[in-house]
Order: sequence, then C-alpha cells, then structure tokens
Amino acid sequence: MSDENPAQTPADASAADEEELGSLLKFRRQKLEKLRELGVDPFGGKFETTHVPGVLRENFEEGLAVRVAGRITALRDMGKTNFIDLSDVDGRIQAFVNQKALGDAAWEIYKQLDIGDWLGIEGETFVTKTGEPSVKATGVTVLSKSLRPLADKWRGVVDPQIKYRQRYLDLVANERSREIFRLRSAMVAEIRRFLQERGFLEVETPMLQDVPGGAAAKPFQTRHNALGMDLYLRIAPELFLKRLLVGGFTKVFELNRNFRNEGISRRHNPEFTMLEAYWAYADFEQMADLVETLVCHLAEKYRGGLKIEHRDADGNVTRTIDLSRPWRRAPYRDLVKAAGGADWFDLTPEQRRARCETELKVEISPAMEDYEVTQQVFEKLVEEKAIDPVFVTHVPKELVPLAKQNAADGSVVDVYELLINGVEISPGYSELNDPDTQRERLEHQAGEETQKLDEDFLLALEYGMPPAGGIGVGIDRLIMMLTGAESIRDVVLFPQLKRREG
Repeated sequence: MSDENPAQTPADASAADEEELGSLLKFRRQKLEKLRELGVDPFGGKFETTHVPGVLRENFEEGLAVRVAGRITALRDMGKTNFIDLSDVDGRIQAFVNQKALGDAAWEIYKQLDIGDWLGIEGETFVTKTGEPSVKATGVTVLSKSLRPLADKWRGVVDPQIKYRQRYLDLVANERSREIFRLRSAMVAEIRRFLQERGFLEVETPMLQDVPGGAAAKPFQTRHNALGMDLYLRIAPELFLKRLLVGGFTKVFELNRNFRNEGISRRHNPEFTMLEAYWAYADFEQMADLVETLVCHLAEKYRGGLKIEHRDADGNVTRTIDLSRPWRRAPYRDLVKAAGGADWFDLTPEQRRARCETELKVEISPAMEDYEVTQQVFEKLVEEKAIDPVFVTHVPKELVPLAKQNAADGSVVDVYELLINGVEISPGYSELNDPDTQRERLEHQAGEETQKLDEDFLLALEYGMPPAGGIGVGIDRLIMMLTGAESIRDVVLFPQLKRREG
C-alpha cells in the first residue's frame, strides 16, 4: 500500500535524494488520480467523529462503536491485513484494517492511501493480543491525500530551516514540539484564570499607535491612507493601560503582541507576547509577590514541581533551575559591586571604563553614557549568569523613566527586574503618577525628538492616576524557562525568519 519506507524519505531530503523524491511525488499523484477514477474525492468533506485519537486511547474501553479521524503516521502492511496509526496533535490510536471486513470496493480505495494521508474510520474498539488499544475498521473515508512524504518518523525534522519554516512538519514529526505548544496554550489560559480569580479585568488596547511609547525600542512604521498619518505597531501597551487607571479601573491586564524593529536572536523575535498588569494602590513589592506566586503556580501545575531541568538534544541535564520560595531580592548596586568590584561606584567614569576593558573584559562603546557602562557590566556579569530567580531592585532612574522615584534615594526608582535562566523574565514598577516628573523624564529620554512625547498620556496623568504597581512578563521567555527550550523559536509557532532566497 505505502509508497515509501518512512525511515528512508525525510522531508529534508538532500540533493542525492531528489530523484527518488521525484519518483515518490509522481507515484502519489498517480494514486490521487486513481482515487478520482474510483469516484472518491481525494480531499474529502464532512466526517462526524465520536472521539479523537489520543483521548480515545487514553480513556480506552472495549466494545465501543466509534468514528475517529487522523493522519496516517505509521503503517504495518501484512497483505490483506494492515495496522495503521491515526494521529493528531494530541495523540494516536491504532486501527486494524482488513480486506474482508471492509469489502473489496472499500479495500481498493484504502490501498491508494499512504503515510501522511488523513483518514476517517468507523468501527469497534478492541485490544490486540499484544495489549494495544485498537479500532477494528468496518469503514474508511478518505479525508485528504498528502502529495508529499512526511519527515523521517525516527529522526523527525532535524533541519532547523524546515523546523521553523514548515512548522506543520515539525509538529507531525516531533513529540517534543507538540508538547511545548500544548503546554504554552495551557499556561497562557491558566495565566488568564489566575489573574481573573484575583479580580483583574482583561482588556484590549490599540496595536496601531500614533506615538509609540511604554518602552525604549525602535518601532515598525506604517501609513494609514484614510487618515493621512503615520502609525506605529505598538512596542508596549503600558501608556494605554495607565489611561484605564485614570478612568477608574483598579486592576487590569492585557495579554498582547508587541512589535520591535530590532535584532533577532535565540531570545528575541520582532513580535512577541507580553503580559502587562496594573494594580491600583499596590507597589513593586506586591507585584513581585504576585509574579512569584504565578510562576511557581505554573511550574507546580504543569511541570510537577519547582525544580526545572533543562536538557540537551541527547537528554542530558545541562542545568536545573530552582524556583523554591522565597526568591532572592537584591539591590542593583549590590549586585554590580559584587561583579565589578566593591569600589565600583567610587571610581570615576574613566576608571570604570578602564576596568571594563582591562579586568572585566566587558565590551563597551565610546558613545555609552556612564550609567550605560554600569548597565553593560550588569547585563554581562550579573544578568547572564543568574540561573535561579532573583529580583533585582532599586534600579537607576535613567533606566526606567516610567517608575516612581525612591523616597530615600532619589538616584534610583522603586522597581524590580526578575532574572531567571540568564534573562529578564519580568520587570515590575511602583508606577510614576506625577505628571510633571513624568514629563521631565520623557523629555530627557526623547532628547531633541520631542514629537515622540505622548501628549495625550501626559494629559491623562494631569487628571490624576492613582498610585499603582505594574508588571510585564515576557510570555515567550517564561515558556522557554518552564519547558527547557533553548531558543525563542522553539516556543513561537511561526518565528520571523529571513526570506528564503531563490
């Protein structure tokens, strides 16, 4: 029946396999035409199911009359009897297909099918002599003919270009990928439930903005023809969510897509998912407690505990992240001094630059301001080495223009930056609600480009925004940490890639 041995025809066939692949494609099209000659639509239609493959197998009962559909992912041809696996993203079920049970006409149709085709079967459940839950088919319905062979069942999709460009093949072949995206979906739904149970209202704010704000990042620009104005894909929803605080909402959140026209790396994608939440009358310490509780809840519910193992391709443990509570909290200055030297803040700017170049081997540029030199030391020697959770608190005010100044030390702001697994997972602020100070901070950030000021936001603050705590949580990075994925491309279904040449 099948036109190929699945272990010999990976979707990422090399040039040496091109001739064989061409023959297989031709053979499949011949079967496509044969189905049409037999009066069968090779791309099917409505097929009512009673069960899905994985759930049927997991909750198996013998003697049930069932209708189940899926993709053929395995085939054991024994002449007039075949065993096939029907699969979808949630699992598989074995089907027993026999010529006598189907009848000659249906058997002739069935014989035109291959691994990769979508098939509906009706029949009765039973357990084979080897103890395998199965369905004895009494009827088959062709649902879709696959004109190309799937990836190698045993090796999966190993070419990263195919893995990310043709995610559908990766999902068919790789259980690990299917599991990550099932977990992602479940975790995002749980985040919503977690916040809603605590009285937070989910809202939506504009993705197209005339002034991009809420973060220091380069936006994507577009043009709205009817309005005759330039617009930008949002880099953050923060300034609109704070307008809602002004309007009287006291607990709001948005699970949103943000867009930043910047670099791509294993931790950065131009569009990414972010949770932002604001809580009137709270501060950054309460927001830290909220995030710690949320992340630990997700780990215990979906990973079975607070020790998260990351493994390499061979299954060896490369690191273990310990999320046990309480999480460490440490001031930014203390962490920088531990990494750059106890006298770091006693040095002159020139001495700090010299130490970066000679002792610390931290690369800096002449254009960096002094606080940016310190931040570079922090990022390279503190952030990238922080595996277990740490809340970095009281960050220099130059780095966070939207946060409230600390009452005891005006050089820092009341914020945390949560580091786990070498990256920032979440920032949290005691939000700045003084309209005059906010204007000064934003004007300093904008420099001569004062047109970048969001005057409507500043106007809103003048009507009075309650004191509040706010958080951002990078969902993609959070999922990476919790699932052990090493690249953001492994947790984003369709990551941005450079256009394929040719």
